[in-house]
Amino acid sequence: MNNTAEGTFQVEEKVVYPSQGVGVIRAIKEKDFKNEKIPYYDIYLEVSDMTIMVPVDKAKTLGIRAIVPKEEAQRALELISDEYEPIPSDWKLRYQMNLDLLKKGSVMDIASIVRSLYHRSKVKELPILERKLYDSALKLLVDEVSFSLHKPKDEVEAMIFARLESK
Repeated sequence: MNNTAEGTFQVEEKVVYPSQGVGVIRAIKEKDFKNEKIPYYDIYLEVSDMTIMVPVDKAKTLGIRAIVPKEEAQRALELISDEYEPIPSDWKLRYQMNLDLLKKGSVMDIASIVRSLYHRSKVKELPILERKLYDSALKLLVDEVSFSLHKPKDEVEAMIFARLESK
């Protein structure tokens, strides 16, 4: 299906674009750039109904990766139910820490953001920027886990909230 060892993806393969969500590679096209033909992935992101062009040789640097296997998606769901470290009460510090995790883009990092901000929101309402970050992380987690486990998004979201509320 894919050759992730070399970081190359195939047409029709689903990939994760950090902080954007799951996309599908619609084509691999060559474009002229400074008198050179450069191969680009043409990636359609359903969640935002947007198509982006990413140079093949920059995909890894941008954090574009294959969707995690089922086992890792299950681990991310388990992480949500685990005990969690208290997070800083200074929301700006918290926001920056979580934004850095979101940019890394691993499913475990995203699950960790969802868990910590969900529990923080139960203590005190989240500031607007942090609320948006939480909503984005939740959407990304639901998106990837639903593709990985081949389950509908609403079912995955219900699983996430059941685990969050079990604490």
